[in-house]
Amino acid sequence: MDMPTLRRQLLTLAIFLTTLTLSGWASAEPPSRAARLSYISGTVSFSPAGQPDWVRAVVNRPLTTGDRLWADDNSRAELQVGGAAIRLGAFTSVTLLNLDDRIAQMQLSQGTLKIKVRRMGQNQVFEVNTPNLAFTLRRAGEYRIDVDPNGDATAVMVQSGRAEVYGDGASYAVNPQQGYRFYGTGLSDYERLAARRDDDELDRWARDRDRIGDNSLSARYVSPELVGYEDLDANGTWRADPTYGNVWTPTRVAAGWTPYRDGHWAWIDPWGWSWVDDAPWGYAVSHYGRWANIRGAWAWVPGPPREQAVYAPALVAFVGGNNFQATLSIGSTIAAAVGWFPLAPREVYQPSYPVSRRYFDNINRSNAVIAPATITNVYNTTIVNNTTIVNKTVNVTKVVYVNQQVTGAVVAVPAQAFVQSQPVAKSAMRVSREAAASASVAHVAAVVPVQQSVHGGAPNAGRKPPARERAVVARTAPPPPPVAFAAQQQQLAATPGAPIGEAQRKQLKPAAPAVPAPTVSVVTTAQAPAPTASPPATPPTSKSRDARKADAAKADADKGAAGKTDAAKADSARADTAKAEAAKDATAKGKASRTDAAKGEAGKTDTAKSGAAKSDATKTDAAKADSARAEAARVDAAKAEAVKADAAKGATARADAAKADAAKAETARVDAVKAEAVKADAAKGATARADAAKADAAKAETARVNAAKAEAVKADAAKGATARADAAKADAAKAETAKVNAAKAEAVKTDAAKGATARADAAKADAAKAETARVDAAKAEAVKADAAKGAAARAEAMKADAAKAATASAEAAKSEAARANAAKAEAMKADAARAAAARAEAASAEAAKSEAARANAAKAEAIKADAARAAAARAEAASAEAAKSEAARANAAKAEAMKADAARAAAARAEAASAEAAKSEAARANAAKAEALKADAARAAAARVEAAKAEVARIEAAKPVGAAPPPTARPRASKPDPDTAAEEEKGKGRKRSE
Repeated sequence: MDMPTLRRQLLTLAIFLTTLTLSGWASAEPPSRAARLSYISGTVSFSPAGQPDWVRAVVNRPLTTGDRLWADDNSRAELQVGGAAIRLGAFTSVTLLNLDDRIAQMQLSQGTLKIKVRRMGQNQVFEVNTPNLAFTLRRAGEYRIDVDPNGDATAVMVQSGRAEVYGDGASYAVNPQQGYRFYGTGLSDYERLAARRDDDELDRWARDRDRIGDNSLSARYVSPELVGYEDLDANGTWRADPTYGNVWTPTRVAAGWTPYRDGHWAWIDPWGWSWVDDAPWGYAVSHYGRWANIRGAWAWVPGPPREQAVYAPALVAFVGGNNFQATLSIGSTIAAAVGWFPLAPREVYQPSYPVSRRYFDNINRSNAVIAPATITNVYNTTIVNNTTIVNKTVNVTKVVYVNQQVTGAVVAVPAQAFVQSQPVAKSAMRVSREAAASASVAHVAAVVPVQQSVHGGAPNAGRKPPARERAVVARTAPPPPPVAFAAQQQQLAATPGAPIGEAQRKQLKPAAPAVPAPTVSVVTTAQAPAPTASPPATPPTSKSRDARKADAAKADADKGAAGKTDAAKADSARADTAKAEAAKDATAKGKASRTDAAKGEAGKTDTAKSGAAKSDATKTDAAKADSARAEAARVDAAKAEAVKADAAKGATARADAAKADAAKAETARVDAVKAEAVKADAAKGATARADAAKADAAKAETARVNAAKAEAVKADAAKGATARADAAKADAAKAETAKVNAAKAEAVKTDAAKGATARADAAKADAAKAETARVDAAKAEAVKADAAKGAAARAEAMKADAAKAATASAEAAKSEAARANAAKAEAMKADAARAAAARAEAASAEAAKSEAARANAAKAEAIKADAARAAAARAEAASAEAAKSEAARANAAKAEAMKADAARAAAARAEAASAEAAKSEAARANAAKAEALKADAARAAAARVEAAKAEVARIEAAKPVGAAPPPTARPRASKPDPDTAAEEEKGKGRKRSE
C-alpha cells in the first residue's frame, strides 16, 4: 500500500473518530437563526424564556424559543424570522414555542397576526397554534390570523400563498383568497369569510412595511435569509471596494463612531452574551458579516450572498487580562473592565458555546470570505486540540487581529456596567492604543451573568397580558420548556461567560419551571390534506352561540379531568419513584453502616452479629411493607381513575344523546319556522300589492277631498253669520244630538277595537318571544298588515263621509263649540271633548307601537280639522244631513263588518300560526301562553264593553227625550254578545222611526 493511500485512510479514520466524539454537539448547539424584534409602537412588553416577570421590550432584541410578547391597546410590533415578517396588532399575546433551523412555531393566545413570507425553504415549517386550530403556512404569501379575546373562535385568511388548518380529527387546505372562522377544535363548526385586503389599520401598516422590504436596494448584496437588511437603505450607502467587494457605510453616525459601541450586552440563552444595538439599522451589521476600517472610515462587509446566513450573538473578539485591567482606572481606583473589538473580514469567529465542525464552518463561511484552510486550522487548534479553554486563550501561533490595532476600535466598560446591561456609550472607558494592542484576546467574555443581564437592563413593564393562558392546538409537539435562569446560576458561575451544555440542561429539566409550560394539545390527525381539500361549502353543523359555549365548557371539563388524571398518575409515579429512591438510599446507608460496623467490630461476639442481622432483616421487611403499601395505593388510585374514566365516558355518551335529540327537535322547529316564513312572505306580498293599490286610490281621493274642502271654505266665508240661522240651529239640534251619540258610539267602538287589537298584538308578540326571530318577524308583519288593512278601510270610510258631509264622528264634538245655543248640547260637547281627550291620549300611546298607526292618526286629525271648518256648512243643510245620517250609519255598519272580517281573518291566521307552531313542544307551550293571553284580552275587552255600555247609559240619561240610543261596540275577534246585538237592533229601529 503506497503512502498517499495510507495517509488518506488515516485522515478518514481521524475525521470519523472526531465526528463520532462530537456527534452529540450537533443536537446541542444553538440554531442558526433567531427572531428579531424589529419594530415597536405603543406599549409592548417582553418576557425572556423561562422567566415569570415582564419588562419593557426594546428594538433589535434577539428572540428565541420560550420568549413571550404582549402588544397592549393601540400598540403593535413586528418580528422578523428568516424571510418572514410577523406583525402583531393590539391586545395580542404571542409565545415562541419552537424556533430552530427547520421550524418557526408560535402560540397565538389572543389578538391578530399579519404574516408576510417572502421565502420559505423546502423543508421549513411555519406554524401558528391557536385555541381552536393549528395553522401551517406552506408557501410564500400573505396571511392573517385573528383569535377572539374569549378564545371562542379563530379566523384565518389566505390572501396569497397556501396554508393548512389542523383540528381534532380533521384537516383542510386553505387556498388563496379564502377565509374561514372556526369554532371549537374539531373544524366542524365554521363560517366562510369574504376575502379582504387592507381591511383595517394593521393591514395598511403591514402594506407600508412590506413595500420597504420589496423595494430594498440592499437585497442585491446580501443573503436572502439575512435579517434586517431593509433598514440599511435609508441609513447608509453601498459601494464597490477593490479589496472587499460590495461594502456598506453608515451615513448617520457621530464623529469618532465605532461598531459595537451604541447598545448594550444581554445574556440570551443558548448563545450567552449577545449584543443589542441601539440603531434601527444595527441588527444586520451586528450579527452578520464583518467590519473593516477603510482609509479611516468604518465599512460593513457582508458575507457571500449565495450562502445561507447564520446568526451570531456578536461578531467580536474580547480583550482582558490583568495588564488590561490595570490600565483602566476610575479616579484612583483600578476597575475590572471588559473590552471588545469587531472582527475583520478574513478573521475567524470562535463561538463561546460548544459546536460541531459543520456549524463552525457554516458560521464563518456565511459571514466572511475566509480560506477553508484557515477555518480548519483554527478549529483543529482551538476545539479538537483543546488549546483554547473557557476563559483563556493559549495562542499556538500568535494571531494579529487587524481591528485591534485601529485607534478607538477597542471599546471597554467596567465589568459591573457590562453585567448589568447598562448602555455602553454612557459607561465607555478610555483605552489607549498601546493598552488595546498589547491586551490578550479571548473569544469569551469571562463575566458571570445576573438576573438583570437576562432582562437586558430593561425596566419592568407597565402592561402585562391576561393572567390566564389558554390551551392551544398544535400539529407539531413543541420542545420542553426552557430552564429558568435561577436554576442555571450555579453552573454558570463555574464557567464564567460560557452557556451550560446540553447534558447539564437535561439534569436541570426535572426541576419545577419558573413559568408553567404552555398547554398544547397535539392533534391526532396530523396528515397533510390534499391541496384541493378545502372545507365543504356548507358546514356539517350549524350551532348557536349557547351550544358552542356548552361544547367549550364540556371540552374544558374533559381536558381538566384528563389533566387531573395525568397529574394524579404523575404524582403517583413521582411518589413511587421517591419511595424507591428512599428505599435505595436506606439500603445503601444500611449497607454502609453495616460495612463500617463490620470493620470496627470485627472482634465482637456472634451475638452482636446476630443482632445486626436481625436489624437488617427488620429494615428489609419494613422496606418491603412500605413498597407493598405503595403498590396497593397505586392500584387503588388506578382503580379510582378507571371508575372516573368510565363515569366520564357514560356522561359523555348521555350528553351526546341529549345533543342528538336536541338537534332533531331544532331541525323540526327550523322546518316549521321556514314554512311559516314562506307563508308570511306570501301574505306580505299580497298585502304590499293591496296597500299600493289603496295608496294610489287614497291619493286621488285626497286630492278630490282637498278641492272640495277648499270650495267649502270659500262658501263658508261667503255665507257668513246669516247661514247660521237660529231656526236652522233649532231644527238641526235633534239631528246633531243623534250624530253626537252616533259619533260617541263609533268612537267607543273604535277605541275598543284599537285596544283589543293592540292587546292582541302585544299578546302575540309576548307569545312569539320563545320562537325564532324569523317567526316573530312574520307574525308581527301579519299583525301590522291586518291593522293597516283595518286602518285603511276606516280611513276610506271617513274620507267618503267627509266628502258627502254626512259623517259627524268625533269631529262634530269640536264643531259644537261654535254653537253655544243649547246648554245640554254644550254639556254633551264638554263630555265629548273630555272623552275625545282621553281617547287621544290612548291613541297616542297606542300609536307609539306602530308607525302605520301614527300615520293614520295624523290623517284622522287632519280630517277632523277639515270637518270642523265645514261644520257651518253642515248646519245649513241640517235636514239633508239628517236624511243622510242613515247612510252614514250604514257605512259605519259596513266598516264594522269589515273590521269583524279583518279580525276573523287575523284570528284565522293566528290559529294557523299556532297550529304550525304546535309541531314542537316549545311552540305548543307558546301557543298555550298565547291562548291564555287572548283569553285575558277577551276578558279585558268585555270589561271595556261593559264600561262603554255604562257610558252610553249615562249619555242616554243626559240627552233629550226621543234621542236614539247609540249602538253598542263589539270587541274585535270575539263573538257578538246576544244582549249587545239586541240593544243594537233596538237602536237601529228607533233611528229608522225618526
